[in-house]
Amino acid sequence: MVRRAKRGTGKAIARRGLMLVLSSPSGAGKTTLSRMLLTVERSIELSISVTTRPRRPGEVSGRHYHFIDRKRFDQLVRDDELLEYAEVFGNFYGTPRKPVERALKQGRDVLFDIDWQGTQQMRERARDDLVSVFLLPPSVGELARRLHTRAQDEKKVIRARMAKAADEMSHWAEYDYVVINRDLDRAFSEVRAILAAERLKRERQTGLTAFVRGLQAKL
Repeated sequence: MVRRAKRGTGKAIARRGLMLVLSSPSGAGKTTLSRMLLTVERSIELSISVTTRPRRPGEVSGRHYHFIDRKRFDQLVRDDELLEYAEVFGNFYGTPRKPVERALKQGRDVLFDIDWQGTQQMRERARDDLVSVFLLPPSVGELARRLHTRAQDEKKVIRARMAKAADEMSHWAEYDYVVINRDLDRAFSEVRAILAAERLKRERQTGLTAFVRGLQAKL
């Protein structure tokens, strides 16, 4: 007769959270995949950036952005309180350090929707915690189709996004993983597989030493 092993009844092994960066050209599916992750993955949260940009109708401070003035933003830069920051069309954006570090210590993962420049800065400041994924469209034609299907931008804006895509895609080799978004469900499964594997890395499982010692003590 084959005996089945009893299921473990102990608590989950403590781990340090990770910083998951998703980058892509506009239209490659980054925003959609981010929303899907936040819906399905309970232990991941979205990083909320600070910005000097004026709040738009419908935006909520603390949910979409933390809206601050330029003086406060400059102070955060001087105090090294931002993991990354950049100027975009005259407005400044940045990622606050403290909320991210607090989440990581609590074993929660943090999702970032930033470009390659922000990813480079974060790699310099927090390489051991960073997991970067670059999303590619299956073809230029499909990228153009998706941008037109969204119907959110004028034609000249779409042309500008297509032109910018070439520069953005040139940085694919700087990322840990590359996912080609041929099919949304498949791409989502691949991103979740990356997340699952990275969570199991030995160095992130901070409670592993105590767990193994406990096993050895009972042998």
